[in-house]
Amino acid sequence: MGSLKIENVKKSFGPVDVLKGIDLDVKDGEFVVFVGPSGCGKSTLLRVIAGLEDASSGRVLIDSQEVTSTPPAKRGIAMVFQTYALYPHLSVRDNMALGLKQAGEPAAEIDKRIGAASAMLSLEPYLKRRPAELSGGQRQRVAIGRAVVREPKLFLFDEPLSNLDAALRVNTRLEIAQLHRRLKATMIYVTHDQVEAMTLADKIVVLNAGRIEQIGAPMELYQSPANEFVAGFIGSPKMNFVDGARLGETVKTIGVRPEHLTVDPKSGSWKGTVVHTEHLGADTNVYLDCEKAGLITVRIFGVYNAEPGSTLYATPDPAKTYRFDADGKAVK
Repeated sequence: MGSLKIENVKKSFGPVDVLKGIDLDVKDGEFVVFVGPSGCGKSTLLRVIAGLEDASSGRVLIDSQEVTSTPPAKRGIAMVFQTYALYPHLSVRDNMALGLKQAGEPAAEIDKRIGAASAMLSLEPYLKRRPAELSGGQRQRVAIGRAVVREPKLFLFDEPLSNLDAALRVNTRLEIAQLHRRLKATMIYVTHDQVEAMTLADKIVVLNAGRIEQIGAPMELYQSPANEFVAGFIGSPKMNFVDGARLGETVKTIGVRPEHLTVDPKSGSWKGTVVHTEHLGADTNVYLDCEKAGLITVRIFGVYNAEPGSTLYATPDPAKTYRFDADGKAVK
């Protein structure tokens, strides 16, 4: 059991409105990711769900019970922070056990839960160590294990991978995905990294300036963005936007993803000059300054050699071109 319902939640810090009326339903067992740029309100929303911040107005319900005024310890949630928040003087086992001891759980039950969680997260060899003796990835696994043993209704993750290097981010991301499948638990995850959002989420909530721009499955947001903001935020490299008037279009803006453009040295829709080329191994990003479209990015799968200053023609796939009106809304 771990459903979540948020009804018209607003949050202000003095004269600054951080959350401007959030409505959201999360089903039991869903993995939901809040994503958006810095300052969009995603971490504040998570803290309101956790009870670490009071909502200025609106309601928060967990398993159909209103918890808007309920203290964090009584909401049935467990939170994993970006900074791990482990006690340095305690062993891994004692860090994981502390919350259960404070809740008065019997020793046998504590041993059982720590044994199951440590096996699930491959922490058995480290139970006697202290946090300083662990790598960043291991410490984050301990923080996750401390949440798992509590058997919460909701797992809340606040940018848990931000302090890890690239390789550890990938490994820990995989571990979190596997953990979700094993536990079948409800998880709410905050990140600014849209790659994490796309690879982990059942459902993504895109926030901007304290409002929800769109909610949907990862590929739904990628293929059918509701507006220009979502189109530009989801996808890497980001979508190219071109002034519709420059292309003779009636809409305000034309959008095309870098991977939906092809290039040819002799002919095509948009003539451009190569500004820079990024060789990434599996694919190549070519930056073109085009006469009609301005500066655009083209993603080419595999290795492609394009010298700066040379001429290339870019052609968008008409079936995968997006149109946005003057308000930034997608036009079918």
